[in-house]
Amino acid sequence: MSDSGKGFILGVVVGAVAGSTVSLLLAPKTGQELRENISEQAKVAKDKTSDFTQQAASSAKETTSHLANRVSDQSSLLVYKAKDLSRSLRRDMNELTESADSLMDDVQGLSDDIAASVKKEVEDLQRSVEQLVKEVEERERKRNEDTEGS
Repeated sequence: MSDSGKGFILGVVVGAVAGSTVSLLLAPKTGQELRENISEQAKVAKDKTSDFTQQAASSAKETTSHLANRVSDQSSLLVYKAKDLSRSLRRDMNELTESADSLMDDVQGLSDDIAASVKKEVEDLQRSVEQLVKEVEERERKRNEDTEGS
C-alpha cells in the first residue's frame, strides 16, 4: 500500500473517532447512556485501529516478501551470468592456448623446412663452386700446356 493510501485511511479512522466522540459528548443523554456510548465507540475505534494495523502489517509483510524474492531472483541470475561468463572466458582462453601451440608447431615445422632448404641450397652452391674451380683449374692447366707446347 502506498504512503498516501495509508495516510488517507489513517485520516479516515482518526476523523471517524473524533466525529463519534464529539457527537457523543454533544448529544443530550444521561451519564449512564453516555458512558455506554463512549465505551461502545471506544471498542469500535479499537477494532478499526486493530484492522488498520493488521492491514498495514500484512501489506508490509507482503511487500517485504516480494522484495526478498526479487532480490533472491536477481542474485541467482547474477551468479548464473557470472558463472557463464567465467566458463566462456575459460573456453576462449583454452582455444587461444591451443591456437598458439598449433602456431608454434607450424612455425617450428616451417623453420625446420627453411633450414633444410637453405642447407640443400648451400650444398648445391658448394658443388657448383667446386665444379667451377675444377673447370677453371682444368682450363688453366690446358692453357699452360698450350703455352709450353708452343
